[in-house]
Amino acid sequence: MFRRILIANRGEIALRVLRACRTLGVEAVVAYSEADRDSLPAQLADEAICIGPPDARRSYLSVPSVISAALVTGCDAIHPGYGFLSEDETFAEVVRAHDLTFIGPPPDVLDRFASKEGTRRLLGGFGLPTIPGSSMISDDDHALREAERIGYPVLIKPSAGGGGKGMRMVRTSRELESAIKICRSEAKSAFGDDSIYLEKWLDDNRHVEIQVAVDKFGAGIHLGERDCSVQRRHQKILEEAPTPALSPEARAALAETAIRAVVAAGYENVGTLEFLVDGAGDAYFIEINCRIQVEHPVTEMLTGIDLVALQIGIAAGEPLGLRQSDVVTRGHAIEFRINAEDPAEDFRPGAGVIEQYHAPGGPGIRMDSHLYPGYEVPPYYDSLLGKLIVWAPDRPTAIARSRAALEELLVEGVTTNIDIHRALLENETFLEGRMTTNLLDRVGGAAFLAAAAR
Repeated sequence: MFRRILIANRGEIALRVLRACRTLGVEAVVAYSEADRDSLPAQLADEAICIGPPDARRSYLSVPSVISAALVTGCDAIHPGYGFLSEDETFAEVVRAHDLTFIGPPPDVLDRFASKEGTRRLLGGFGLPTIPGSSMISDDDHALREAERIGYPVLIKPSAGGGGKGMRMVRTSRELESAIKICRSEAKSAFGDDSIYLEKWLDDNRHVEIQVAVDKFGAGIHLGERDCSVQRRHQKILEEAPTPALSPEARAALAETAIRAVVAAGYENVGTLEFLVDGAGDAYFIEINCRIQVEHPVTEMLTGIDLVALQIGIAAGEPLGLRQSDVVTRGHAIEFRINAEDPAEDFRPGAGVIEQYHAPGGPGIRMDSHLYPGYEVPPYYDSLLGKLIVWAPDRPTAIARSRAALEELLVEGVTTNIDIHRALLENETFLEGRMTTNLLDRVGGAAFLAAAAR
């Protein structure tokens, strides 16, 4: 096991990794930007080190700064969290070149799964059902030909990165050319890579993902699925498990197919395979996330398995120590992403000082957050303030507990999306488990809130 880990991230995930380190008896060093100097992770770490100014390109995305911080503080491994450098194969290679360990898939594995379009072909060859799509788009004429072949509507997607950035759905050839320019620009800005490809768009689809873990010896397990259908602008805001979209038999079959495919393809460490499910219940693989997910606590609540500790152990070369029969899921869990954003203003992100903060409690309630009264939410990064995770023996009880927890949750000083979560828990479509990825975007945040208030 490692002696000292550099946490090269911020906010709630930095705090989550720090807590896993404490459980494992490993010292934790938090790398922070000047904007996060007073953050809770920086205050609680065994040591904290500034890696640059607020601009992420000069701090959290600066490979020399992160490597130097690890070496100066005597770390032997780096945990990248999610986002930033978490899936960057070049960074992972530089980490290895400095005799440090990257906590995640090794560089060659990250390289093998770096292209979403290439990964779709790779895992499709090992039995995963894949959604129709294109190769990398070279120019506008190529895009038009591929869109005609796939059939409109199509989704333009960046090959690098995630989180909904750089994605556009188009329904006609007239929309395609201008949308491609916008997507390339957004992808270049967000990920430093403007390569894109096309994917068939399924109207009224569900978003379901499978959690997997594979050790360096090729032993792998799946830890069930999560439903991530509640989104705004292709970004998840609520996740739950088990998914209401599939029968228990269909869920088990999809998970078993997923773990067989990733083991055969040589994957290593913790990862998540994402699928779209159509109205007939057919699932299509779209991409793999080679890192810990924001929504990983949903799986932890159902299985009792610490996924971050599992990540660290696999990276340290330890065998998985779990067989598939050891993974038992119980009950139902829902995660609510609490963001500094205004649903009434098209989910516009905000910043400010937290005047009051109170986390809810009670049976089955978990709050992962770096907030405290007086904390200044910076305007430079993702708007995530924390995650409320609720567990109960079944979905109706989980929803009832969620209503109570959201009423108890207090965040004052910045505008949040707490009201949209309260509205979701009164929405008939959600309550019946029929939500799709366009549930919110179909009407917009303001209209959704207004409908809930009537």
